[in-house]
This record gives sequence, C-alpha cells and structure tokens, in this order.
Amino acid sequence: MNGDRPIHLYKANAQLQLQITRLLQESGQQWLEAMQQISAGGVLETTSRIHGLQQAADWQALATLPVEVFQRLFQGRVGDAQAVANAAAKSQAVFADGLRQALVTWQESVSATFGASGDTASFAQLFQPWTAQSSAPQGKTRK
Repeated sequence: MNGDRPIHLYKANAQLQLQITRLLQESGQQWLEAMQQISAGGVLETTSRIHGLQQAADWQALATLPVEVFQRLFQGRVGDAQAVANAAAKSQAVFADGLRQALVTWQESVSATFGASGDTASFAQLFQPWTAQSSAPQGKTRK
C-alpha cells in the first residue's frame, strides 16, 4: 500500500478540488437565478410605471403619479433587499454544508490511505480543530 499512497493522496486532493469547484459553480448559479428574479421584478415595476403614465388623463392624476411610484419603488427595494439577504443566507448555508461534507470525504480518503500504517488516530487529531469549529454554534459574534 505504501507504493500506492501518492496516487491515492493525489486522487483525494483532486476530488476535493473538484468538489469545491462544483460548490462554487452551484453557488454562482443560485446567485444568478436570484438576481434574475429580482431583475424581472424591476422590469415589471418599470412596465407598471409606464402603464400608469399612459393611463393618466389629467394634470391632477399626473401630479399624484410620482408619489405612488415612489411608494411602490421603496416597497419593492425593501423586498429586493430581503430577497438578496435570503438568497445569500441560503447559498452560504448550502455552500458551507457542501464544503464540510467534501472535507469529511477528503479526510476519510486520506485517513484510509494512511490507515494501514497505524497513523489514523494522529491524522484525525490533526483535523479535529476544524471539524469541531464547523459543528460549533453560530450564534456568537466577534467584537
């Protein structure tokens, strides 16, 4: 097994890199989809503003139009900000979970490679601080 160790380590590292690349691509795709939805909402709002302008029949209706538009735009931007925050939280959680799983799989592969020589316990202890951090509660913030 010692002669095969380098190829097994190389495979484990390559698999980890590919998993991280896949996670980054999926995260980017989620962001793209979220931004497309928000953009579509902006197009609908602009279309609504144009329609409101076309429907105004007198000066009084035109005078009230900017106030109505401002209120709708403000409400829409608050909704957009909430949608972006939700997309960010969801994307980050999925990415972090996927990264954790990729690292666990990588650690298992590398541990299996070194397992025949009895180094498994010391190798697992090497990664204990990182695995303990990922399972710690996320509620505390730094000052």
